[in-house]
Amino acid sequence: MSGSAQLSDGDAAILRMFEAGSPRGLARAISRAEGGEGAALMGRVFERAGRAMTVGVTGPPGVGKSTLSSALVTMARRRGQSVGVVSVDPSSPFSRGAILGDRIRLSDHFTDPEVFIRSMASRGHLGGLAGATGDAVAFMDAFGKDVIVVETVGVGQSEIEIAELTDTTLVVLQPGSGDAVQLLKAGILEVADIFVVNKADHPMALQLRREIRNMLEMLTFTGWRPELIVTEARAGTGVEALWAGIERHAEFLRTSGELEFRRRAAFAHRVRALVLGELEPRIESQIAHLVREDAAALGDPYVAAATLLARLEQGVPREAAPPSPARKPAAVVKGL
Repeated sequence: MSGSAQLSDGDAAILRMFEAGSPRGLARAISRAEGGEGAALMGRVFERAGRAMTVGVTGPPGVGKSTLSSALVTMARRRGQSVGVVSVDPSSPFSRGAILGDRIRLSDHFTDPEVFIRSMASRGHLGGLAGATGDAVAFMDAFGKDVIVVETVGVGQSEIEIAELTDTTLVVLQPGSGDAVQLLKAGILEVADIFVVNKADHPMALQLRREIRNMLEMLTFTGWRPELIVTEARAGTGVEALWAGIERHAEFLRTSGELEFRRRAAFAHRVRALVLGELEPRIESQIAHLVREDAAALGDPYVAAATLLARLEQGVPREAAPPSPARKPAAVVKGL
């Protein structure tokens, strides 16, 4: 895992392409990260990261996240900014494959050399992202992309990892789909920097806007107060206003010192994910050993867990796991 690891011949070739500004070098670096072999390359380029504006786009399935992401790419390109896009698609729980269909909605940008699009399969990773999403963002940042858009799979209220990875999080909602109820659940509520009501031509759009505003009135915010912006991404309506909101939030982060806090939190999140990724196969291996033992001797699950923890503290061997079966709170409710 060490970032100071010696580069293999293959990694050295990728690094040369990367440093020459070749999109193929960036693509291959991300592929190495997806294969769990990106540490050596990351160690050589990570110090260049930290300059890009990162925007997360999340929300329930079918609200138009991909269309909105494409519109944001268009806005950035009009301003002469280079763009990276990470689009995460859900994987089959059986084959672990994914259609990666979100690329279809970004097809307008395929021939633009200043737009780099990477689709990734979630492969069972929770939080609406893929396991290597953080590495992909870091590589794009180090490559020199000015804006990086990360689009998650359709998520629910508990899948909020995107807020730990990007500077600005857009929570996209659709009128008439029951999303207002989901807003009241703390996960989605706490991650939104900007609420986007997409498909503004829907007859229930005004009602959803009213419900969101009422909800925001019930809360007391410290620092940034989430904005509410209405769009019709397919027609491009409201996208200028949304981009202006993103820039206002970016300016707030810079001037308030919140940007440094978020970047440190993102770094801690990546470290945590990597450490847990190393530990998980060892834990799974030990659990497999435990369940093969005499269940009566193990006692209840708490006793078994204590036994496992004791073994881990003593140091367990790096055994392969057995085959698997198929920010801080931004708001509080007034009066509480």
